[in-house]
Amino acid sequence: MYIKSVHAAALAAAFSPPKNIDINDPTSIRSVASTLAYGTMSWYSGNVTNTPETLAVFPPPHYWWQAGAAWGAMLDYSHFTGDTTYDEVITQALLSQVGPKFDFMMPLHFGSEGNDDQAFWSFSILDAAERNYPQPNDSIPPWLDIAANIWNSMVVRWNDTQCGGGLFWQIFESNPNGMHYKNSVANGGFFQLSARLARATGNDTYLQWAQKVWDWSEKVGFVDDNFNVYDGADTKDNCAEVNKLSFSYTQGIYMYGAAVLYNYTNGDKTWGDRTSGLLKAANSYFGPYPNATNIMYEHACEPYEVCNVDMKSFKGYLSRFMWATTRMMPSTLPRIQTLLNTTAIAAAKACSGGTNGTICGQKWYIGGFDGVTGLGQQMTALETVQGLLSQEVPPPYKAGEIKHVKGIDPPPATDPATTSPTPTPEPSPTKRSNSAGVIVVDWRWAILVSGSVLLLGLA
Repeated sequence: MYIKSVHAAALAAAFSPPKNIDINDPTSIRSVASTLAYGTMSWYSGNVTNTPETLAVFPPPHYWWQAGAAWGAMLDYSHFTGDTTYDEVITQALLSQVGPKFDFMMPLHFGSEGNDDQAFWSFSILDAAERNYPQPNDSIPPWLDIAANIWNSMVVRWNDTQCGGGLFWQIFESNPNGMHYKNSVANGGFFQLSARLARATGNDTYLQWAQKVWDWSEKVGFVDDNFNVYDGADTKDNCAEVNKLSFSYTQGIYMYGAAVLYNYTNGDKTWGDRTSGLLKAANSYFGPYPNATNIMYEHACEPYEVCNVDMKSFKGYLSRFMWATTRMMPSTLPRIQTLLNTTAIAAAKACSGGTNGTICGQKWYIGGFDGVTGLGQQMTALETVQGLLSQEVPPPYKAGEIKHVKGIDPPPATDPATTSPTPTPEPSPTKRSNSAGVIVVDWRWAILVSGSVLLLGLA
C-alpha cells in the first residue's frame, strides 16, 4: 500500500539548514539532501488526491515533462542517500504514467507531450533499470523493456524529409507550432536514450542510432565545432539558420550520452574527446561574475530576470548529468568536482529562505536567498547537492548486471540484486496513433532575443 502522505513520513526528521552544509562530510550532505528532498516533495500531493489527473504530476504551471524530471531527481535521492522514505510514492508515480502501450505515450497528456517530454520520462525509467530498482507490478513490463518501448515509439518519428534528419520538437500534427521546429533537447534526449540502451542491452542497433543522431546534430549545427549545444532550427528554411540560444540542460544531455558511449566502447577516443569537449563548453554556465567563479547559472535568462518555470529547473539536469558523467568517464571527475563542489555550496546557501531557512531561491551566485521560489529551484539544488555522494554508490548497471527486481524496497546500493535477468529488448518500430487529443497552449519556450521575448508556440 502506498503511504498516504509523503510529508508524514518525513516529519520526524529534523531539518538541516542547507546553508550549513559541509561538503566533506557525507553525513552533512545526506542531511541537507534530505531537507531539499522534503522541500521538493512538498510540491506534490498526487498520492493523496489519487486521481488520474493528479497522480505523478505537479500543480500548474508545471508541465508533465517536469514531473518526469522530478521523479528522476527523487530516484537519485534514494540511490545516493539510501533513504527509501519516498520510494513507494516514486514507484506509484512512474507506473501510473506508462500509458496503454507501456511507452509513456499518455493520452491524458497528449496536449503537452512532445519528444522532449517523453525523453525526460525515459531518463527516469532508465535510472530505475540501471539501479535494479524494484518494479512490483506483474501487469507492467520491467523498467528496461519500458525504456525500449519508448525508444521504439520515438525512432519511427525520425524525419529525413526536412533538414536531412532529426526528430521534431513535437509529436502530433495537430500541434502545428511545434511541427516546424527541430531542437536539441528532443534529439539530444533520443541520443542519450539510445546510448544508454546500447550499454544496458549490448545491442549495437542502439549504438548505431546514437551515432546517427550525433552525426546529424553536428551536421545541422546543433552541436558546433567547440561543442556548444544550441537550441534548434526551423524547418521552414530547412534548418539553414540555427537558433543560437543555449541552455544548460541540453549541454548536459549530450555530455552524458557521449560519456555513456565512451564507457560502452571501452574508452573509444572519439567519444572521450566529445565528452571532454562538451564538458569544456559547459564552462559558459559557470561564473557569471568575477566574484562568482565556478558557480552555475542559466546564462540565457538568469541575468535578465526572464527565466520561465521550466528554465528555473534546467541547472539541475546539468548537475545530474555532470555527476553521472564522472561514473562513465572517471577522468572528468577532478574538473567536475571543481565546478560542482563550489556550486553545491552556493546552491545550499541559496536555500535559506522561509520560516525554517530551508526554502531555495533561484540565483546561486548572490551568496544567499533571492526570494524566487518554486519546484524547479528545489530540484536544482537537490540534484547538485546529492550528487556529492555519487562516488559512494556503484555506477549504473549494464548488460548482464540489470535484473528484473520485484518487491517494494530497492536493493542496497552496494549489493546488486540477483533475481531473474531482464531479457534484452530488441529495437522494433511500433505503430503509433496520430490522434492528439486536446491541445493545451504552452508558452514555456519563450525564446530570448536581444532582451525581447519571441514565443515559439504550443507544447
